[in-house]
Amino acid sequence: MTKDPKGILKKGWSATVDDYAIAGEWACRGDIFVVGDAAGGVFGLNGKSGDRLWSKTDAHKDGFLCVAVSPNGNLIATGGQDGRCLILQAKSGEICHVLEIGKSWVEHLAWSPDGNSLAIASGRRVYVYGSDGVAKWETEDHPSTVSAIVWAGSEELATACYGRVSFFDGKSSALRQKLEWKGSLVSMVLSPDGDIVACGSQDNSVHFWRRSSGQDSMMSGYRGKPSALAFDPAGMLLATSGGESATVWCFEGDGPEGTTPGVLDLHVESITSLTFANTGRKLASGARDGAVIVWSLQRDGSGSPVGAAVIDDIVASLAWRPDGRSLVALDAKGGVTSWRVSD
Repeated sequence: MTKDPKGILKKGWSATVDDYAIAGEWACRGDIFVVGDAAGGVFGLNGKSGDRLWSKTDAHKDGFLCVAVSPNGNLIATGGQDGRCLILQAKSGEICHVLEIGKSWVEHLAWSPDGNSLAIASGRRVYVYGSDGVAKWETEDHPSTVSAIVWAGSEELATACYGRVSFFDGKSSALRQKLEWKGSLVSMVLSPDGDIVACGSQDNSVHFWRRSSGQDSMMSGYRGKPSALAFDPAGMLLATSGGESATVWCFEGDGPEGTTPGVLDLHVESITSLTFANTGRKLASGARDGAVIVWSLQRDGSGSPVGAAVIDDIVASLAWRPDGRSLVALDAKGGVTSWRVSD
């Protein structure tokens, strides 16, 4: 595979940050791309040219870990090893609020769909703040470090840790539901309607629950722990990976139990990132060797590659622009690469 983009991926812009580019998201409806690096910097890049609009090189002195853009695209939340969460203006990079969470790393952030609440995972606890920086509530200690947080609508917050997924009332913090599993859960995604919960487990399996029926099941046989998971916008296809292949399960009808998943084979090293475009069934996958592939999927989860490119190092993260017309990849050398996506 050559470095020149192929298929629906067309040459776009590229930029660099000061260290390993850990995570990034589009803001301001695609006008700005925000990225954080391992040295603790946070940067706002022009979404059309990649030019640096603003930078906070010392945002998190002990290292940057995560970023989340509010639903309206105007606010950015960042977390780091310094135990702090910052809320910034996306356009200017101006810091609006500094939230001193504690001694543990701030590893996961999630805005509620209405943009009124920000969930912050640090150590064994989850803290919920308003967009105004005012604390709302916090959980008691989980059995272990919280490994993932996801909002199920604006009224419920899901958390994952060793042995369980918990659902909390978004306003009162009351525990609404607890789904238990004897194992360490390393990743979690929810279907768009919040009914299906899927988690990658340390035992190289994917466990999922249907909240409406209480049914749970397990998909095994992965070569490694499935840390890359993604639902399509319709909530029918679940893309998973614990190795060089992506396995896509279809939840339509009585699936995925008793059905054969789609298997996407082209990567030669382990997949590090999976993400669907906001519309349709385009799936982007990135791997440890820098390969990025865009797949067009069928309703049953099968698919074929329609675009490919290679970046300089391990793919740390992938992000579709909200309109699906651009795709950005971050790499371990601090590279930020954007491609235009043709129809």
